Parts: sequence; structure tokens; C-alpha cells
Amino acid sequence: MSRQQQRTRTIALSLFAIPALSCAGLGQVPGAAGTSPPAALSLPAAPPGKLALMRVANRAEPRQIDRDHELRAASDRPAAPVEPGPQEWTRIPEGDPGKAEISFPAGAGWQGTLVIDNGGVGIWTLGVMQVFRTYGCPEIVGLDDKGRCHVLWGYSGKWQPATTVHDGKWLGGLAQGDVDPRVEGPEVYVGSQSGHLYQVVSYPGRIVDNRRVASLDGREIHSLVAGELDPRSEGPEIIAFCLPGSMYRIKAGAPHKDGFEVELLAEMDGRVRQAELLPQAPGLPAEIAVVMRTGHLQILSFGKDGAKWEPVHALPMGMGRLAIAGDAPPSRPVVYSTVDDGRVYRHERGADRQWKSELIYAGPQGMRGIAWGHFNADRSVETVAVYGYSHRVELLSRQQGKWSRETLFVDIDKGHWLEAGELDGRNNTHELVCSGYSGRVVLLARPPGYGLDGVLAVDSLSPDSVAQPNTGKAPRD
Repeated sequence: MSRQQQRTRTIALSLFAIPALSCAGLGQVPGAAGTSPPAALSLPAAPPGKLALMRVANRAEPRQIDRDHELRAASDRPAAPVEPGPQEWTRIPEGDPGKAEISFPAGAGWQGTLVIDNGGVGIWTLGVMQVFRTYGCPEIVGLDDKGRCHVLWGYSGKWQPATTVHDGKWLGGLAQGDVDPRVEGPEVYVGSQSGHLYQVVSYPGRIVDNRRVASLDGREIHSLVAGELDPRSEGPEIIAFCLPGSMYRIKAGAPHKDGFEVELLAEMDGRVRQAELLPQAPGLPAEIAVVMRTGHLQILSFGKDGAKWEPVHALPMGMGRLAIAGDAPPSRPVVYSTVDDGRVYRHERGADRQWKSELIYAGPQGMRGIAWGHFNADRSVETVAVYGYSHRVELLSRQQGKWSRETLFVDIDKGHWLEAGELDGRNNTHELVCSGYSGRVVLLARPPGYGLDGVLAVDSLSPDSVAQPNTGKAPRD
């Protein structure tokens, strides 16, 4: 029996089992050990009304933390306790995305494309970034459960992986920055469950290589941020957030040295699940938004006296992901966040530097990915996309003060990461890439011509559209 037939048979058996299954019966705000912790936040017993809102987006929360690793590995895994959506959305398409564009059905006004099928090995973190400087289109970087880093490069609708790092344990933390003066251009950094930090560099000819540059005492590396962040040290650095709860600073060694310098900055009460840089205002220190399993959203900055924590929001429930609005002025940043129980918040800093939180969506349990972007041709419409254990990528849109929801895509397994980027210039919107337990990375885009008034465009959703023949050969340029 072929792999395709086995997977199809598994899905059919799971769907057949659904009728039978249906008949069966706060802590302290984290701070550095030995230093004054951030001010405690009050945790409401029940958030009043439905007020609050925010954006999530960065490092992966590997499955082992909540024991999903064992569940995902089991061959007799039960069907997901969610409605899978239109059956055709969850089909497993035939073909190799490295040889031809492989399309997925998607929501109205959207189209899906397969970027990679990782053979059922979960892909936990995604990033859209320029890795190969000789190419115009950004690459998609995916980190998987076997400790591999896949740099996925696109060519006329096709996608090929350049794979490096073979840690053997999941990779979670991901960041890009010009941290090492010995390497030309920005480097990619990835962190593993085993506590190893790797530097990934690219070369002409779509070649990627890596080396281990640091080991963080065997602690799981969940999130990374790179840049000039700490004024106490000269030049750029990497801030790593680990489990057990801790924060490290990693700097490239002197030019004549080969290694990196590692310093433990703080022991923390809980785990940072994702960290993202806020837009930096002139003359002000860099600020990092973090969401934590403890249920806190905070802003971290560094001064001459060390780390400073600014509380934004606190809940008696873990917070999982965040995203930053790219069109908000640095003085008035907007952050979106997700909560494990399915809530989505929007947080905005006012002119008085006080934060206002608004609940914008009470969604399904297990909300994991969130991404801000321009997903509507009308720029006055505020949009943010979410993804999680419901299998569904959902678009939240606010128009004339009212939020609405639509489903863009339904995957065959639970979602874990969602990222936005500019990957298709045939429309005037951003694209989305999603990944998770299925091991697939799927690109979601508006069709050609969307938002481009007066531009002649092919109807890619029409059966009359002419597809490029599949020659069986990898793309060449």
C-alpha cells in the first residue's frame, strides 16, 4: 500500500469512528533572581465583559511541554474532537511542490499552495525572511520536531527545501540578525530542546550551513530575539528565553575568537513562549514584547541598571503567541495576543504610555498562531489571522468598529504557527504561511489581481486557467 493510500485510509477510518466516539460517555510576575521583580499584576477572577485584544507571533511551543508529543506519535491517535470543516479542504493533494505548484482549496477569495510535506513530522516555528541574498523573494524558514531547519525557497509557484541542522531534538527558537561580524550579512539563529544554539549561514547556489555556537546549560530554547538590545554591552546580541524559566545574553566573541560569549541574565518564574521586538522610537531603548505560560504579557527593555519589566496584561490562563501591528507608529504600538482557552486580545499603548486591552475574539480552545498583516484591499479594515488546535486558519477583520470572522483554511491536524509576509506580488495584500502537527507548510494568498484595480489578471480559481506542465524536473533558473 502506498503512503498516499495509507494516509487516505487513516483519515477515512478516523471519520468512520466519530459516531462511536460521540456516544461514549497565579503567581508572581517573572523577574530576575536576586533582583526586584516587576510589579505584581492583578488577576481578574473573570474578565469583565468582552474587553481586550492583542497579536501573537514568534517562537514555537514544542509539544513535549503539554504531552502532545506522545499523542501525536501514537499510530492509533483518535480523531480530533473538532468539526473538520468542508471535507475537500482537508484532502491530501498529490504531487511534489518542488516540481509543480500544488493547490489547496481555501476560503472564498483565497487560494492555498503546498510549500512542503514533511512526512508527518511536525513543524513548530516559521519565519519569513531573506536568507539567500541573490534572490528577490524572501524564504520561508521552518523548524521541525527532529531538530532540522528547512530553508524553503520559491520559484514560480514551486518550493524547494535546503535543509541544515540535525540536532535530534525539536528546534523552537528562531531569529535573524547581523550579530556576528565575522559573517557577511545577517545570520539565522535557531535553538533546540537540548539547549544548543546554532548559527545558520547561506552561500551562493542555495547552500546553507550551520555550526553550534553556544550551549545553554541543557535548557530548552523556546524564543530568540536578535539586535542591539542591551546598552550594557557594545554591539548586537541575542536574547534567549528558555525552560526552566531563564533569560540569556549571547554575543559573538572577539574577531580573533571563534566562539560566542554566554551570560545568564536572570532566572524567571515561568516560560516565555514568544518574544518579538516592538517598533523602536528614536532615542528610546529597544523594547521586547513577551507572552508567558504564566498568563502575562509584558514589555522588556534594558538600561544601565539591567532589565526592566513593564506589565501590560495578566490572566489566570496561559498566554501563547503574539504579533505586532506593522503599521502602528512606534509611540503607539499595537500588540495582539492569544490565550490557551481561545481568547484573542488587542493591546494598544496610548499617548500617556498606558496600555488598553480589548478582547476581540472568543475562539476555539488551543489557540496557537497569530499574525498581523494587510489581508484586505481596503487599508481601513484592520485584520489579524489566528490558527490553533481547531485546525482552522481564521481571519478576524474590524470594519466600522465591528469585528467579523471567516475561515480561510482547514488542515488535517492541529495548528501551531502562523506567519505573514510578502510572498506573491500579484495582489496588494500580505500572504500567510501556517504549520503544525500535520508536518505541512501551506501558503495562503489572495488571487492574482486582488486589490489591483484596472490590472488584467488570470483567474487562478477558474478551471480555464492554464497550469504549467509538470516535467518531473526540479526548477532551474
